[in-house]
Amino acid sequence: MAKELELKYGCNPNQKPSRIFMENGELPVTVLSGRPGYINFMDAFNSWQLVKELKEATGLPAAASFKHVSPAGAAVAIPLSDVEKQIYFTDDVELTPIATAYARARGADRMSSYGDFAALSDVCDKATALLLKKEVSDGVIAPGYTEEALEILKAKRKGGYNVIQIDPDYVPEPIERKQVFGITFEQGRNDLKINADLFKDIVTKNKDLTEEAKRDLIVALITLKYTQSNSVAYAKNGQAIGVGAGQQSRVHCTRLAGNKADNWWLRQSPKVLGLPFRKDIRRADRDNAIDVYIGEEYEDVLRDGAWEKVFTEKPSVFTAEEKKAWLAQNTGVSLGSDAFFPFGDNIERAHKSGVCYIAEPGGSIRDDNVIETCDRYNMVMAFTKIRLFHH
Repeated sequence: MAKELELKYGCNPNQKPSRIFMENGELPVTVLSGRPGYINFMDAFNSWQLVKELKEATGLPAAASFKHVSPAGAAVAIPLSDVEKQIYFTDDVELTPIATAYARARGADRMSSYGDFAALSDVCDKATALLLKKEVSDGVIAPGYTEEALEILKAKRKGGYNVIQIDPDYVPEPIERKQVFGITFEQGRNDLKINADLFKDIVTKNKDLTEEAKRDLIVALITLKYTQSNSVAYAKNGQAIGVGAGQQSRVHCTRLAGNKADNWWLRQSPKVLGLPFRKDIRRADRDNAIDVYIGEEYEDVLRDGAWEKVFTEKPSVFTAEEKKAWLAQNTGVSLGSDAFFPFGDNIERAHKSGVCYIAEPGGSIRDDNVIETCDRYNMVMAFTKIRLFHH
């Protein structure tokens, strides 16, 4: 391992010189293939912290799919249902636990995960490498790689795919620093542990917080810990299914993440599962077509005749009434927030996406209104008393 590593450039090509380095000791990472850049390493280090904490908190292999220093998806290795295998396009492959975690993380929001940086809590095996090989992805960070996996990944992009190995025992210094406008900021590292103990203060009338909900709330909160704030995350089946990042208004976070969670559920509908795709369609074009099909503008696409480039026959419109009926079947969703909800409108929006369980810090002057709105829908809400801002 080296003390420093020169990078091609910083956030943009004009920002040179660029490097990562250690003031004390050696870098805890080794580049096994490719030439990672500044943003690649930002994604790699944030995503590695996320999956390491998820593994520690749940005991399950964990994976994340990062874009622009926020997770598009994060998950633990809960076995996939037949429908989930189909919507993640893994129904024809054998998945190991760590491959299952990545399939969930990548599959939650495939549009946002396009060109992602992946993180794995466990050694990358052949099954996971084969998943990564198929996807448009910038790189991966993991504590190790099997020989077969490394051979597969080194061949991706003719050797240009970024493969980073990190020392799993590396512990950063307790004080972290960064510069903005030539001025150095310093703070204690956010080493707060997220576990089920945070959900003891249930403030709603309904106090039936299931073990599965606790697991999903842990997934949501650890995801938020490494998401640019303001942020909220919807979670179900051991994975984040909608992440709203970096919005100035909390209800906009809730709407954005809720729309992503809705899309995740709509993709499981018979209408989408039965779409007659052409065999020669590329993976990215297929994902885009699904996103358009479940969107409001699809009738315009049908009129323009663009469907012929994607489908073997003209699919029927997924009507607003059909979508509403299918969305109503989604229940048991968990929702985490990195700061308190200031108004009940966030709860109203969350209810539309099947949310039954909520974890948020509490502390708003309108907590009573938020609790009352939860009680109206028989939700369970816990006040964690912790804020998870990340900038």
